Amino acid sequence: MKKLKNTGAYAYLFPSFLIFGIFLFYPFFKTLYLSLFKTNKMGQAKLFVGLGNYKELLQSSSFWNSLAVTLIFVVIVVAVSMILGLTTAVLCNKTFPGIRFFSTAYALPMAIASSSAAMIFKIMLHPSVGIINKIFHLDINWVSDPKYALICVAVLTAWLNSGINFLYFSAGLSNIDETIYERASVDGASSFQKFYRLTLPGLAPMMFYTLVVNIIQAFQSFGQVKILTQGGPGESTNLIVYSIYRDAFFNYRFGSAAAQSVVLFLIVLVFTLVMFKIEKKGVKY
Repeated sequence: MKKLKNTGAYAYLFPSFLIFGIFLFYPFFKTLYLSLFKTNKMGQAKLFVGLGNYKELLQSSSFWNSLAVTLIFVVIVVAVSMILGLTTAVLCNKTFPGIRFFSTAYALPMAIASSSAAMIFKIMLHPSVGIINKIFHLDINWVSDPKYALICVAVLTAWLNSGINFLYFSAGLSNIDETIYERASVDGASSFQKFYRLTLPGLAPMMFYTLVVNIIQAFQSFGQVKILTQGGPGESTNLIVYSIYRDAFFNYRFGSAAAQSVVLFLIVLVFTLVMFKIEKKGVKY
């Protein structure tokens, strides 16, 4: 009887295992396999080179540049998106007329596709007809200038991520007991002291989760880079994800692209493991 129950449980799980196997595990192991080969233009493994693709990456100045650009991009995106999400969540934490409108507006970016937002952003940043130059009386070609291109893409990505961050932080704020703020007010605590001593510690678990999610999402950004800059000017916005796309579908170097994918996976894995190690010491539930 017990064996039948176990068999039934696995039968219910089988569809999930099947989907994970087809769309997650098979592509992952196929990528590992291709990273050890030189391929033809159809992506078929032809010549086994072992770690040759990885050695080429480590000797490539373009790869190291894309790695540095990606890390800078991730730092900007995570910092700005979390600050935006936290600020808007705190502003909407109290009931006031029109709160539903503001809450919807702050959460809206999560419902906008990155490609659509990038097209709108591209028009806004246009050097001659863009609203940004018009308002501030500037004459800057934002996405074609190496000094500003990466910042423009990062700000757009941060805004897109701020919507889900707003929801995360709003949920975290709703779980903080209001009575602790009342007691702090009786003790004469200022608004800043209540935020620093009560709100931030209360949000620590949610902030940790949001930080990990934002780092992973930032490393995976692609659509906005493809539409706004296509990795340029030069290689100033050539993120690792876009470098993988360019190597695979423009240069037909699927082995190199697969090797970069594995490196990106390892980087994200290391970041995640480090964050969970820090979480055990610094986050109190």
